[in-house]
Amino acid sequence: METAPVRLVPWSEADLALLRRINTPDMRRYVGGPETAAQVEARHRRYLALPGGRMYRIELPDGTPAGSVAYWSRQWHDTPVYESGWNVLPEYQGRGVATAAVLAVVAAARADGRHRFLHAFPSVANEGSNAVCRRAGFTLLGATDFEYPPGRWMRSNDWRRDLGAP
Repeated sequence: METAPVRLVPWSEADLALLRRINTPDMRRYVGGPETAAQVEARHRRYLALPGGRMYRIELPDGTPAGSVAYWSRQWHDTPVYESGWNVLPEYQGRGVATAAVLAVVAAARADGRHRFLHAFPSVANEGSNAVCRRAGFTLLGATDFEYPPGRWMRSNDWRRDLGAP
């Protein structure tokens, strides 16, 4: 599958509407389900001030918002790494949008330069996100128990991209 042309735009106040569009049972089925309005607004505030990383709106070439993608710093097995996550609206799934956005985030994290590795932790059941990891050059390290959302454990795949490699 070819990747679609996308542009990453830093998250802004105006992106609360996009976050509300992402907050559906279908879009959030692998990560604990939809959030309340107050939880969505709190998430939006966290995205605006994301420490150790960057949150982006994914835009198509015509400026249409297609989803979100981010990277941020975290500790994983006592090592500082980046973590990445993304959401692509259903009408743009299956077109290479997520893969293009994740490849752009790989480049952004590489340019940030604080950590060697970027991880992603999609649910083992999330075939689409696991396929994005494969297409974006991540290496599957295996399944792991992962806490997300906070207080809830899920079975995830641990995918890693070496930012020092091409």
